[in-house]
Amino acid sequence: MTITAEHIPLPQLTTDEMARYSRHLILPEVGMEGQQRLKAAKVLCVGTGGLGSPMALYLAAAGIGTLGLVDFDVVDASNLQRQIIHSTKDIGRKKLDSAEEKLTALNPALKVVKHETMLSSANALEILKDYDVVADGTDNFPTRYLVNDACVLTGKPNVYGSIFRFEGQASVFATKDGPCYRCLYPEPPPPGLVPSCAEGGVLGILPGLVGVIQATEVIKLILGKGDALIGRLLLVDALNMRFRELKLRKNPDCPVCGPNPTVTKLIDYEQFCGIVPAGQGANLETNVKNGIPQITVKELKARLDAGEDVQLIDVREPFEAQIAQIGGRLIPKGDVPNRLAEIDRNREVVVHCKSGGRSQQIAEFLKQAGYERVANVAGGITAWSSEIDPSVPKY
Repeated sequence: MTITAEHIPLPQLTTDEMARYSRHLILPEVGMEGQQRLKAAKVLCVGTGGLGSPMALYLAAAGIGTLGLVDFDVVDASNLQRQIIHSTKDIGRKKLDSAEEKLTALNPALKVVKHETMLSSANALEILKDYDVVADGTDNFPTRYLVNDACVLTGKPNVYGSIFRFEGQASVFATKDGPCYRCLYPEPPPPGLVPSCAEGGVLGILPGLVGVIQATEVIKLILGKGDALIGRLLLVDALNMRFRELKLRKNPDCPVCGPNPTVTKLIDYEQFCGIVPAGQGANLETNVKNGIPQITVKELKARLDAGEDVQLIDVREPFEAQIAQIGGRLIPKGDVPNRLAEIDRNREVVVHCKSGGRSQQIAEFLKQAGYERVANVAGGITAWSSEIDPSVPKY
């Protein structure tokens, strides 16, 4: 599969470029024409984080002519364990600016196009239209479905990767004859079922492995060489250093890439994934979410300082409690159903975790189990560190 148009004249390589890419030029699979194709190519990297960092660096080094970057975040200290395109001096800086600096330092001939925005249904088609290949370095389900559908609708290959803890996945979706992301995952998981990397952690090296695989697939698509990961899902187990492969088939009933599609335009992907936007589905006067009162860390501290009879439950894992804690009985989320006897039904229960997601789920569970007075700490320990006590580590 070659993604560049055959009738468009290829750009010439300068003498400096021929010296720079000499190791490519002597590969029969690349050669002069292949390197010219790389120079002519326009690749969009969605995200400049864990996956986007190695992808962008290796694509720039390989001689991609135009690299589009989509990001709206700033560099945080917690990023540096894996997002190798950024450095300590970049903390607090826009990721796009940090990434552009490193990429152009590596390859001054590279054209970097910065899209400082959150990719959305309103802008995705307009952003994607100018690129040949899209490399998905996102870390959430709504954006993955958005990137997939936008790629199918615009006819752009979607080079997919995802990571979690010690495991990763990679594939190439949305090609003419291959499956798309929805063929593999027709429906998103229930909200909160799959923890984010911020909740579950990730080995810093893993996005390097998966991101480099994605960069490799991008280059193969541009060259039209090799066997791309079309119809194949590569599974990476970094802890045991094993690679497995699953065959994927195009779903004839796929609502996006099937012969009779029902999704013919971009939709509300937050709603599709069951995510309620802030301020919706909640009573703003009493700050209630799904029937559970939300209390701020300032409210919690005031109540604790006043000596109120608050039964504080920490539903994080024991290793997290070793990193940071604000008190309360430690009952990990998975143990709560078997340890209800430790939670007094006659006292108010206030549940907390790292950022408020797991604690919200347990608060809802306790409510269903008959506990009448249950509240969730919005923002969890992360908010406590930011607003109450900076000596409590963020992780």
